[in-house]
Amino acid sequence: MLILAIDTALDACAAAVLDTDTTKIIAQESQPMKRGHAEALMPLIARVMKASTIAFTSLDRVAVTKGPGSFTGLRVGLSAARGIALAAGKPVVGLTTLTAYAAPFVGENSEHPIISAIDARHDHVYFQVVSGDGGSLVKPKVAPISEALDASRFGTPHLVGNAAKILADRWPSDAPPPFRVDAQPAPDITWVAWLGAAVSPEMSPASPYYLRAPDAKPPKDPLPQASQPAS
Repeated sequence: MLILAIDTALDACAAAVLDTDTTKIIAQESQPMKRGHAEALMPLIARVMKASTIAFTSLDRVAVTKGPGSFTGLRVGLSAARGIALAAGKPVVGLTTLTAYAAPFVGENSEHPIISAIDARHDHVYFQVVSGDGGSLVKPKVAPISEALDASRFGTPHLVGNAAKILADRWPSDAPPPFRVDAQPAPDITWVAWLGAAVSPEMSPASPYYLRAPDAKPPKDPLPQASQPAS
């Protein structure tokens, strides 16, 4: 399976092409950025596709992060992914940023829970907690940092995400310290691609994943509809 993965939900603009048959990333590029995703994304995708020597019509699937994250940034990625998929006649899948953050570490140290955390500002975070083998302990939510810190009850955690250091700096003094802290500005685009291969278009739609309402409400769903496989 050939997959084009796209991520603009947080502080990076990234794309990659994965060949699951060879288990290799054929081409990838990631640029750190807080703003400007709309201008940077399509030229970046063009460079990645050229480097891969794969035609858009030869792709089997497009995968994209759908949030939580920057309301503007994530919709840039979703619009591009759904537009490319529509033009190429391919399915598109959406992955949450919290899952993409946790994915590289599931099974690595099974005794340590994994807390994925994204800065939601105003002393809040988007977060979820999974066990070391991937089982859900706390479903994705937006909550005060103090509530996220209550996850210390699950044991010595692996903290990951752009709010990982925020949690680590405020970790309860009476709880065992975090096992590891990975303060990453954005998920690894490689894992966005692999997650895109693992899910189904029916169960993982490429629709914005909001855990709280945006400040400015967008139209109901102005994004282009990609083709989906026949049932």
